[in-house]
Amino acid sequence: MFSALLMAFSGCVSLGLILLAFSGPNAAKAKTRRMEGLKNRHSGFSTEAAMQAQMRRQLTQRDSKMDGYANRFLPKPDMLRLRLQQTGKSWTMGQYFMVCLGIAAVVALLLIIEHVPIAIGLFAGLAVGMGLPHKVIGMLIKRRVAQFNSKFPDAIELLVRGLRSGLPITETLSVVGHEVPGPVGVEFRLIGDRIKIGRTMEAAMQETADRLGTPEFQFFCITLQIQRETGGNLAETLANLADVLRKRAQMKLKIKAMSSESKASAYIVGSLPFFVFGTVYFMNPNYMMGFFHETRLMIAGGIGLTWMGIGAFIMAKMVNFEI
Repeated sequence: MFSALLMAFSGCVSLGLILLAFSGPNAAKAKTRRMEGLKNRHSGFSTEAAMQAQMRRQLTQRDSKMDGYANRFLPKPDMLRLRLQQTGKSWTMGQYFMVCLGIAAVVALLLIIEHVPIAIGLFAGLAVGMGLPHKVIGMLIKRRVAQFNSKFPDAIELLVRGLRSGLPITETLSVVGHEVPGPVGVEFRLIGDRIKIGRTMEAAMQETADRLGTPEFQFFCITLQIQRETGGNLAETLANLADVLRKRAQMKLKIKAMSSESKASAYIVGSLPFFVFGTVYFMNPNYMMGFFHETRLMIAGGIGLTWMGIGAFIMAKMVNFEI
């Protein structure tokens, strides 16, 4: 047992050293840095360009050594950094990378202790270590977006009341940031802070829209941009937008109620094979260990999991409705 653990640990260390040795500088990132530097040199050193460069330097200095490893080894680091920001937590890429490595190591060691082949244990540990944190981040993003969308119509109505009382739009944005709790208040306070340091309102709101990724806030940004270009009664336009967003939320709840039975059936059908496998394994482990040692059973199990994944994907698409 000790020799198997030592072999697995040595394999992981060797693989990490090989990847570290052969992974050179990213050509795409180097090209992006050169293009940004060239643009800054020929932009006349505008205030906004200088401010963005200063912010990038501060963020780069704040990154730790583990963040550098995460940017090198994790796939799509820019997308992952955006997802971490969407959770509303102060998590860094390095922390995420360490959690992934910890989960992968624990799962691989537990499987190897249970006499699972080393290759399968390492592959399963890597899959769980990469998939479980990704799933948790997705759940946190969905929960935060749901909280934002539930309070967003109230925030727009507060904006309408502020505009009708004679306050300017920038002042009403600050009022919403301090009066509305939850993610809505946080995002509006960030918009107000960006405006105070010299960013335009359109740029500040577009940054928030890109980070949130919700159609509701995109509607809000488009409404303000159209009103600033064409004119008109902004309070009435925002009041209509709040009514549309409330009806949109009601339609989503109706669709969720109508598709709940189909989703429950999909969950039961999808989890039943794993439940049966776990029950039989608990009662007679030797009977089920053939799936980890015999080649034919391993191939049959892989084919079964593939077809189950395809079926789950189809059922998920059938009960997912876009509004």
